[in-house]
Amino acid sequence: MNKTEKEIISKSTEVVDNFFRLLGIKANLVVDYDSNNQAITVEVNELEEAGLLIGNRGRTINSLQIILSQIINQGLADWHRVLLNIAGWREKEERRLQELAIQTAERVRETGEAQSLYNLNSSERRHVHMALSNEKDIETKSEGEGEERSLTILLKQ
Repeated sequence: MNKTEKEIISKSTEVVDNFFRLLGIKANLVVDYDSNNQAITVEVNELEEAGLLIGNRGRTINSLQIILSQIINQGLADWHRVLLNIAGWREKEERRLQELAIQTAERVRETGEAQSLYNLNSSERRHVHMALSNEKDIETKSEGEGEERSLTILLKQ
């Protein structure tokens, strides 16, 4: 780990500690730097308020991630993604989306009919696209705009 990464971790740790302290939340925090993805990772574990901070369908954790990203990146020379994970929620959500993708692909194979998934944000659609990217007989495509955007899974022609 180079000096710059250590400085980024130090500043990020200070910001995250202060942020949760101001919220009145005592949390076990681990801040690290993922040099492969140029991302600051923030792991929050052993937290009673985990459900509250994750929110309905991850809306709160995603909002907190945006806020922390803005604060941490203020004054840094380069922009770094901030990835906030609370109580392993991101891994659980990724597994859920993979299972949804596989189940939907199986339904498409069985029926021969395209299946659409609604109410997915861009990150969730990306996970489904990636989960099915190596399927030789299945393709995915996003359709629509804004809130009406959906992901369709269909047999390759």
